[in-house]
Amino acid sequence: MPHLLRVRELNPSIRIACYGLYAPLNADYLNSLGVEVILGGEFEADLLQWVLDGQVPNADGLPRLSFQVPDRTGLASHARYAKLRVLDEERIVGYTEASRGCKHKCRHCPVVPVYNGAFRVVQGEIVLADIRQQVEVGAQHITFGDPDFWNGPTHATRILEAMHAEFPQLTFDATIKIEHLRKHRDLLPLLREAGCLFVTSAVESLDDRVLELLDKGHKRADFVDVVEDFRAAELTLSPTFIAFHPWTSIEIYRDFLKAIRDLDLVANVASVQLALRLLIPQGSRMLELDEVRSVLKTFDPAALAWKWHHPDPAVDALAHRVFQLISEPGLSREHAFERVWNIACEGEMPPLVSRASIPYLTEPWYC
Repeated sequence: MPHLLRVRELNPSIRIACYGLYAPLNADYLNSLGVEVILGGEFEADLLQWVLDGQVPNADGLPRLSFQVPDRTGLASHARYAKLRVLDEERIVGYTEASRGCKHKCRHCPVVPVYNGAFRVVQGEIVLADIRQQVEVGAQHITFGDPDFWNGPTHATRILEAMHAEFPQLTFDATIKIEHLRKHRDLLPLLREAGCLFVTSAVESLDDRVLELLDKGHKRADFVDVVEDFRAAELTLSPTFIAFHPWTSIEIYRDFLKAIRDLDLVANVASVQLALRLLIPQGSRMLELDEVRSVLKTFDPAALAWKWHHPDPAVDALAHRVFQLISEPGLSREHAFERVWNIACEGEMPPLVSRASIPYLTEPWYC
């Protein structure tokens, strides 16, 4: 928001548009700052119309777009973005999307208020052309940024098979729900054969009641099964979590740490995942729950999110301390986990599995 205000200060007559998942959720606030056009999902056609002829589009609904290959000329070199790190090697990473939106309505997800269970596939030839142009300028690994790569498993499979046939040395990663990893476990060998190095999955919690409240579509046992499936398939799972939420207790947090340790996942979990706190934007389905509304304080327009306090001050204090511990630059995942364990758990922690073979991006993914 400070940047928007600064732009308005420099040029009071400028016309401003905001687009993306958080724009329509904060329309009233953005309008109060002088934003003329606010667009959510599938915004390109309406944004282009506004730029070309100045007409404010009717942004209701989700149009079905005919996608074009992104024009990436003028962007910074791939070398300036996050890298893939495998052992002592760094690889240049490209990015594309095979689909947008999501068929699911997880209660905490910012995609849901905008797409409301809809998803749109990007034509396969467009995705492949985008990958091709990035490989030509040096990309060695592709991140598929779909909210869920297996919302359309047949579509995703065709893209992977074509990509691997054309670029057999190219590796990739994708984001896939635990629910889909269980349902389509027969596709895990395809992921490995096509060059998948890791899959990010938003597990969020290991407490079944919390998972039900979040409407995640899986249980703790499903996550444990996926961990075993991935090891059998020789794939790497990168789970993400919401460590602190209104239902977190000291006992639940300790159980979370112990499960990560017992499943030998310390090396797989980015340190920031040990400290993430539930984000509640305007329009979030979390606001449907009485237990959530009862902990809300004020809406912070600069952060575009509600401030909330845990009913137990000791949990908020622990969350603050954990964030401090994991924020030290250069701290390894193992060392960060050990430090968090020492303040949250009782007893000596067993030795940890080495992180050496776990591939990861130098900029951790989280939502």
